[in-house]
Amino acid sequence: MEKKELRTLIKTLKKQHSKEQLLEQSERILAKLEQHPDFIKAERIMLYSALPDEVQTQAFLEKWHLKKTIILPTVVGDDIIPVEYGKDTDFAVGDFNILEPQNEPYRGTFDLIVVPGVAFDQNGNRIGRGRGYYDRFLCQHMDVKRIGICFDFQLVDNVPTEPLDIKMDEVITL
Repeated sequence: MEKKELRTLIKTLKKQHSKEQLLEQSERILAKLEQHPDFIKAERIMLYSALPDEVQTQAFLEKWHLKKTIILPTVVGDDIIPVEYGKDTDFAVGDFNILEPQNEPYRGTFDLIVVPGVAFDQNGNRIGRGRGYYDRFLCQHMDVKRIGICFDFQLVDNVPTEPLDIKMDEVITL
């Protein structure tokens, strides 16, 4: 299956689930993440502000931002710029209708990067929305543990890959 076909299939599958079902799945997926040894030991974690059709992270961000350093992506041009999320962080709607933190860029290191995606496979291959933002960002942080999170129907047998696609070290779903 080509990437475009896979994106269309996943979009169709998402429409078969209510907002409430996806929120309940999100909570269960994030509960698995917070029990993961790499999450437990991590002090600096890059997460993301979710789009409506992604694993929902808002409550999770609010729960953990006082206990760990949480970094969120912002998009500037063709690049992801990491920004620390704090209790007084203001947000603005970014280029893709994603809430982005309005702080100075984060220049520190990461212990864990949690990555959204359109689809993943058991080998850690990931397909995003097609613009390559995460692949360009992740290739600069290859020494950091990368965990993809997704709904159960987003885990497929095979994700088509290209040479610049960055694999996840692990994928968490239900």
